Amino acid sequence: MAGAGAGAGHLLAFDLASAQDVFALRRSGQSAAEALGLDAQDQVRLATALSELGRDRLGCAALTVTFALAGEAPPTLLVTLAWNSGPPPSTESLELATRLVPRLRHEPGDPRSRIVVEQPAVALAPHEAHRRVSEALRRTDHTTLAEDLRAQTRDLIATLEETRAQREELRRLNEELEETNKGVLALYTELSQELEETNSGVVALHSELEDKSRQLRETSEAKTRFWTNISHELKTPVNAVVALSQLLLAPDSAYLDDEQKHRIALIASSGNTLLALVGDLLDVAKAESGQLEPHLEPVDLRTLVGQLGGVLRSMFPTDDVTFVTPEPKTLPVVVTDEVLLTRVLRNLLSNALKFTDSGEVRLDVEADSAGPWLIFTVSDTGVGIPAHELKRVFEEFYQVPGAHQRGRQGTGLGLPYARTLTELLGGTLRLTSRPGTGTRIVVRLPNPSPGTTHAQEADR
Repeated sequence: MAGAGAGAGHLLAFDLASAQDVFALRRSGQSAAEALGLDAQDQVRLATALSELGRDRLGCAALTVTFALAGEAPPTLLVTLAWNSGPPPSTESLELATRLVPRLRHEPGDPRSRIVVEQPAVALAPHEAHRRVSEALRRTDHTTLAEDLRAQTRDLIATLEETRAQREELRRLNEELEETNKGVLALYTELSQELEETNSGVVALHSELEDKSRQLRETSEAKTRFWTNISHELKTPVNAVVALSQLLLAPDSAYLDDEQKHRIALIASSGNTLLALVGDLLDVAKAESGQLEPHLEPVDLRTLVGQLGGVLRSMFPTDDVTFVTPEPKTLPVVVTDEVLLTRVLRNLLSNALKFTDSGEVRLDVEADSAGPWLIFTVSDTGVGIPAHELKRVFEEFYQVPGAHQRGRQGTGLGLPYARTLTELLGGTLRLTSRPGTGTRIVVRLPNPSPGTTHAQEADR
């Protein structure tokens, strides 16, 4: 073996003519791999691959081996086996070497063929890798066959020890995996049981909720039937009371003195109030049961607001409260249910008049610029409602407690009834209020066929 003939980048070149040269090839490959910083396993891989290729090519004409470094950091070790003639490399030797080294090239040629094995270094600069590999190859150049055999034996022992250690590690990992699998299986079983129990609980809860929902529906239906029945039962005697009172107050009735007329007027007023309450109860029951349906038709707001204003002024005669309604000529013709709209406005305005001692109660009507909607606004300067009571005023039969309730009759149905009818008409009702300042209620109702005002008709 000699270093003569090594060109630029070459580290070592020698002829491969005997089994001892194959040992030298193996030893040189392992030494170079160690100098490049490869671990022991990769060193043995490279040495085994070179030994297998050298043994396969032994006997070819002019067979030589060249060690060289190429490329930048990290550089790559190139080991080239070249020959002039001989049988092609066996498939077994090429496949074995390919599995052991990162890259292998077989380059058939005429007259000279080559096999190039490439092994990258580990994070070394080119000059440092050149120095280390050169020193390692020089040391290897002076070893004997016996030393080669001892080195190969040591490698074999080290490989066997490493294999045994790997086998032990594999056994340990298998045991850990088995224990882990047992734990996973136990956890899966536990989770499955918990899930099954949870599902059973959910099914039971769902069944309970269905029972509660059914009971609520039955209760609501029973309440609706009760209201409907009791309203019908009350209407007949109340109508009789009102009718008889009107007959007694008729001008052509028997002579009554002033005291008797006053008492009969009180009976008639109470009867009318009770009759209105019975009608409201009946409508609420119908609305909740879905039996009350609006009948949409053109409604002249001039007539509706005028009649409503006259009735309410007679019911709440006072000089301390000004009741303001829109100018008739500004009111349009709208498409809605006249009866339901009248009841909504009557409840809101009567509530406002009832709880306003001084100032004004105002009704405003305007078209919504955002679309085909009509806005009714009822505002007053009355006692107002505390903030914590704003949600409860829409509960049926609830009345805000306080001194303002003294001497004022009421059932707590006005606002809930008005909102129910508003929603039945496809609209919304919003209330804002402050104690001592007053209350403002905005009702937005759809107007599918907006009409012109009477003032606009007069202009045309």
